[in-house]
Amino acid sequence: MSTKDNAYWKENLSSEAYRVLREKGTEMAFTGKYYHFDKKGIYCCAGCNQPLFDSKHKYDSGSGWPSFYQSINSNAIKRVQDASHGMNRIEIVCSNCNGHLGHVFNDGPKPTGERHCVNSISLKFEDQ
Repeated sequence: MSTKDNAYWKENLSSEAYRVLREKGTEMAFTGKYYHFDKKGIYCCAGCNQPLFDSKHKYDSGSGWPSFYQSINSNAIKRVQDASHGMNRIEIVCSNCNGHLGHVFNDGPKPTGERHCVNSISLKFEDQ
């Protein structure tokens, strides 16, 4: 796992990427660059470049954020209980750098029934 300090992240991320990845912020719905994006490839962590999601698992949930029904593998993300803002949710973070990605919900399509709702700014796309 990455052990980079706060100064490193502030120097290497844009202010908006820092707000989302390191301070657990959220992009406005329907504004992210990967919301309506359908190229084939791999979505990696914008903080550390770890592969997180495959485009073949992406779908249009109508939520306003890129959504995936599963991660690229079982070790790519970690799930963290999130009781912020008066809600009880499951946060998803990059398992390598702990960068905030978004949240996972149980209202997705088969085969998993999950919706990984991810901030575009937390991702970096690589063509396949």
